[in-house]
Formats: sequence, C-alpha cells, structure tokens
Amino acid sequence: MTLRVLVVDDEPLARGGVRARLATQPDVSVIGECADGEAALAAMRAQRPDLVFIDVQMPGINGLDALESLSPPERPLAILLTAHAQFALRAFAVHALDYLLKPIDDERFADALDRARQVLALRRRDPAMPSPAPAWASRFEVRLGQRVRLIDAAQIDWIEAQGDYAGLHAGGQMHLLREPLHRLAARLDPAQFARIHRSAIVRLDRVAELQALSNRDSLLRLHDGTPLRASRTYVDALRAALLVVGTAA
Repeated sequence: MTLRVLVVDDEPLARGGVRARLATQPDVSVIGECADGEAALAAMRAQRPDLVFIDVQMPGINGLDALESLSPPERPLAILLTAHAQFALRAFAVHALDYLLKPIDDERFADALDRARQVLALRRRDPAMPSPAPAWASRFEVRLGQRVRLIDAAQIDWIEAQGDYAGLHAGGQMHLLREPLHRLAARLDPAQFARIHRSAIVRLDRVAELQALSNRDSLLRLHDGTPLRASRTYVDALRAALLVVGTAA
C-alpha cells in the first residue's frame, strides 16, 4: 500500500521538514507541494491525494478553508500543521485525522502518519466507508475465560500497552484486548481519545486535572483519582484536545 501525499505550507522550510520526514518512509510517495490554499485546493481536486499535510494559517485561503471547500467525497485524509492550539475545534469539523503543533515533534509525526496508514487500509478494504469520517470503533470484544464480554468505548477510562495486547481500563477493572496499542489508536475517535504516551491513551472526558512537571511532562489525574503521566511529546496536542472535548460532536 502506497500513501500518495500532498504537502501544503507557505513556508519553504516547513515544507522541507515534512518532505524530509516522509522521504524516510518507503510506503509514502509525495505527489506535490503547494505554498498557498488556492493551489492546494486545485491540487487536491486534480490529483486526489490519499493524505495531505496542510498548514492552517496561509495567505488567502487558509488550510481549513481549503478543506471545507471540498465536498466530503473529494476530501483527502488531512493532518493539520499549526502553531496554535485554538484551531483544534475546526480540525474536528473537517474530520481532520490529526493536527501537529509546530515545531513538529518527530514522535508525534510518526504517530499521525501511522494513523493515516491504518485508516487508509480500512478504507481500501471497505470502499463504502464514508470518506470524511472513518467508522471509529465503538465496542470491543474481550475474553474472560470461555466468555466474551463487550466493552463500549464510552466505558473506557484509559488504555495501556501490554505487549501485543491493549489493557482497557473501565470501571476499576482492566480487560485485555488482543490488539497492539498503535493499531488500536488508529481506530479510536480523536475527539474522544488522545495519546498521552507511547504506551498510554486516555479518554478525554475522564481527565479532571493536568499538572506540569519540571521535565516538561505532565501529571494527569482522572475523575476517579487515577494518576497518569503524559509525555512532553504529547502534552501540547493533549491540551488542545481537552479545550474542545464535548464540543466537537
């Protein structure tokens, strides 16, 4: 599977940074670059990329306006590039796959690209999947001996990596799902769940408070009192998501 990618940013250095990161990925083909929203809109209509990395703030038509100008079937998967977290709400409105805060962190970039791979793979297996909004997982089957229990996504407080499994924490209990965390992350609604560490995901409406630590990590406390550590790599995106949780539905 090859990802056909369009890179859009009015800053040549920013485009170069994205292009350099993508050049290390053998399954990615950069089909073009654009320096403004008008050119990006024309390129998305003409070339139909699978994925676009697009800057939010550009002269003329900005990145969000360009995406909103496309009909849902025309709109590619989109990863927004922005220096400002306040654009998170509009990112959800255009069903952006992810948004990366500048300066771009390599680990966050890799996570966003992996999410794009997973969603594109699902679409290619099921062409009937609506283009603007992937079918986010809403229920999971976990085994309890000979029994199978169904866990709704709304029941989950947080999720941790357990080797080839994911540990779903719900109502004070942990249930093992036979799926690695990185693959599960691509199936979770980003309006409801956020990665806080390479090995942990949290449901946003379960977060009660966030405390900055001296090393730029943060300590989260959930409503039930559970403490979780958020890596500095994910803190900015987490803060942005927490600002809009509950408003992007």
